[in-house]
Amino acid sequence: MTTPDVDLTVSRPGHHLLLGRFLALDRRLFEAVAARRWPGADPVLPRLSRGANHGVLWCAAAAAMAAARTPRGRRAAARGLASLGLASLTINTLGKRTVRRPRPLLDPVPLVRQLRRQPITTSFPSGHSASAAAFATGVALESPAWGAAVAPVAASVALSRVYTGVHFPSDVLAGAALGVGAAFAVRGLVPTRSQAVPPARPRADVPALPDGAGLILVANTASGTADRARAVRDELPRAEVVECEPADVPAELEKAAARARVLGVCGGDGTVNAAARVALRHGLPLAVLPGGTLNHFALDIGVEDVRDLARALRDGDAVRVDVGRFSSSGQQGVFLNTCSLGVYPELVRERDRWSHRIGGWPAGVLAALRVLRADRHPLEAEFRGRARPLWLLFAGNGTYHRMGLAPGRRVDLADGQLDVRVVHGGRRPAARLLAAALAGPLTRSPAHAAVQVRRLRLDHVVPGTLLAYDGEVTEVEGRVTLEKLPEALTVYRPMAGR
Repeated sequence: MTTPDVDLTVSRPGHHLLLGRFLALDRRLFEAVAARRWPGADPVLPRLSRGANHGVLWCAAAAAMAAARTPRGRRAAARGLASLGLASLTINTLGKRTVRRPRPLLDPVPLVRQLRRQPITTSFPSGHSASAAAFATGVALESPAWGAAVAPVAASVALSRVYTGVHFPSDVLAGAALGVGAAFAVRGLVPTRSQAVPPARPRADVPALPDGAGLILVANTASGTADRARAVRDELPRAEVVECEPADVPAELEKAAARARVLGVCGGDGTVNAAARVALRHGLPLAVLPGGTLNHFALDIGVEDVRDLARALRDGDAVRVDVGRFSSSGQQGVFLNTCSLGVYPELVRERDRWSHRIGGWPAGVLAALRVLRADRHPLEAEFRGRARPLWLLFAGNGTYHRMGLAPGRRVDLADGQLDVRVVHGGRRPAARLLAAALAGPLTRSPAHAAVQVRRLRLDHVVPGTLLAYDGEVTEVEGRVTLEKLPEALTVYRPMAGR
């Protein structure tokens, strides 16, 4: 029996002989799979192969992961789909057009295995195998647990392409290799969170709480923390969990700090900021569980869910981190993530006006459009004896580094630096803000600049100027000072490798 295969012109007899042997082996493997009886496979593999058409199977898997409502699951789903998209694009634009290999003859394949609709594209490489491998690898790079669940399905889809007679084994192997490469290419553009976890230093001496005794965790119910509160009770049965409304969070944190060995908090960045202030006043270590829309600090210290926090508490693992502080006209505040003046605080206030009506992300988009389109003047402030118009002044608690196309992440939360970005005043604020966002962390131009300092002072800030810190907004005037409190806060965090 002969099977049509690739028509290649080679210049050396040795190469021609080697290629012929490879193609003959490929055909024999195909015929061996066709001849072998696979108990229970006939009703499963053809359906699985059809289900993977157009990525339907993987979109359903991604939806299931996202429905788990964990940050890691959502990121794994997004990374899997992005990897699949790149693999499919490569297959359709390059792979199928480069090697025009005919499909195998179906003579040796039992009729019960054959697909009802045979593909009409060329055989090399297998697009289904590329998509399966890309999705599974992308998921595994972000979440090994989800990757382990998806891998057997992906392998079955790849096998089904030979089993149903639509691909040679080498088509499947080449497609799988291309899919794995696509997943790693996506990781190069957008690194996984595990690649950007700050180093576990400087270590702090804290009590280990194997069953949670001594931990009092205050949970902000407005952040939708009910599931997380129950999970804390399951993981740490002797921990005390206090659930309260946003208005009651400061008072409950003070009560908890008066009798706790470890102060815990569950909520977004604003709630965590309030807990950090209390922990600093009482000299307590802080246990942070993300529970809001934005959880930058918790994620930057490597705590994504209850399991991460529980592991750190059981093992007694913690680090000391820097805290940023601002002061103006007798008032003071701290920030764990960022502090800013200019356009951004106005955006935060506008977003808060709409978020309870249309949701967080739509409110953010609407706020950006309204703020940038409004007729306004830049902030006027004096820096180092010179008056400067500014559209935005951003100060990060620690240096933010860009990795690939991903937003900036901090790789050291105790570096002693304020990461200051400035967008100078001008007639086109939207264009300048966009240019600054795309330019990266260490740039200087007539429109924007970025420097690292330990302390920054602005004078003659006009009354009523808005200042945003960790998602909260306040008014400042006169002299505004931003500075670092090096290694001021002790925070529980899991150590890598345990």
